[in-house]
Amino acid sequence: MKRYLIAGASSGIGYALAKQLISNGHEVISISRTAPDLQVLQHIAYDVKDEALPPAIDGALDGLVYCPGSINLKPFKGLKQSDFQNDIDISLHGAVKMIQRYLPNLQQSNSASIVLFSTVAVQTGMPYHASVAAAKGAVEGLGRALAAELAPNIRVNVIAPSLVKTPLAARLTDNDTKVQAAADRHPLKRIGDADDIASVVAMLLSDNASWITGQVLHIDGGISSLKL
Repeated sequence: MKRYLIAGASSGIGYALAKQLISNGHEVISISRTAPDLQVLQHIAYDVKDEALPPAIDGALDGLVYCPGSINLKPFKGLKQSDFQNDIDISLHGAVKMIQRYLPNLQQSNSASIVLFSTVAVQTGMPYHASVAAAKGAVEGLGRALAAELAPNIRVNVIAPSLVKTPLAARLTDNDTKVQAAADRHPLKRIGDADDIASVVAMLLSDNASWITGQVLHIDGGISSLKL
């Protein structure tokens, strides 16, 4: 049994991951504004946009997963500085605060893992993604830098998904026409679901991924690398 902290376990990918880990006998500490409807070991109420660091916890952590993000899709000419700042605050600064606070707990584990989230739009340029892609590009840089700095005892990897059906993406998946149009853009002809991503994160947290670090994994239905 291992103990993991998930930021954003109350919905979407974080919720699916927490559910998988708990069902496999692991302990999960959740940190988010609202508590998940799951049997977590502990819930910490915290908004990642708060300036203060999140509360400290006792004991070792075997993994930390930072799920919060945003989908702020606008034409570049319509983006304000506040849009860029908001995306940076959620995706990058929130992750930095979380890792800085809980790094001592991760260092107490014999083999710990950090998993962060980017987007397919960092590698593959997509219109209306300037703010989101800029923030998540910074996350990819953070992940690689920390993978080098924290090796060999803490592994750090980044997941770069394409569109996944979650509450965060609700306005992009709220009718069958939108879902089908998005699915048709992917070689595998469907969009992702939360369990698709959660299963890969669970693997990266586990000892089965003990030789994987510093990677950006594109779990995206093939859209970033295939053209059919």
